[in-house]
Amino acid sequence: MSHITEVLESAAAGDPRATAELLPLVYDELRSLAAQKMAREALGNTLQPTALVHEVWLRLGADAPAHWQNRAHFFAAAAEAMRRILVDRARRRQAQRRGSGLEHVDLDEGEIVTPMDDERLLALHEALERFVAQDSTKAELVKLRYFAGLTLSQAAQVMNVSEATAKRWWTYARAWLFAELKSVRE
Repeated sequence: MSHITEVLESAAAGDPRATAELLPLVYDELRSLAAQKMAREALGNTLQPTALVHEVWLRLGADAPAHWQNRAHFFAAAAEAMRRILVDRARRRQAQRRGSGLEHVDLDEGEIVTPMDDERLLALHEALERFVAQDSTKAELVKLRYFAGLTLSQAAQVMNVSEATAKRWWTYARAWLFAELKSVRE
């Protein structure tokens, strides 16, 4: 059992010291994952890994005791939070483009930039929601790889599957999503 899993279990049991100990344990790994994700993005994107990690931490409940079962469960929740942050931002930007007529001031606007245009990100989000209904395990792999920036090896470890299995799932998921996104465009 990893130290993170032990701390998560203690936090779930109500130990306030464990909750305070959790962020320093996971911060560097979350920051590293966010930085890896940004390193693979196109030039000109200005997403700040630190800002993304802080937003993820707030969405996960910050200092509130959580009930994550283990390290994999925690990082899966973090990947989902990253995905939702990017999708929410894309929706806000789409609403602005549609002429809401109101002046909108977004303090985080310069810090979080999506890796693709907003329409494509929203289309991916909707396709991913349909994929979750069909195969939630493979959809989870997509979230870990795309939104959390994990490598195939890291995602396999978090999901507790072999790298070969993760590779097969990734190949299937990419093909399914490609077909789904292509059918939406037509």
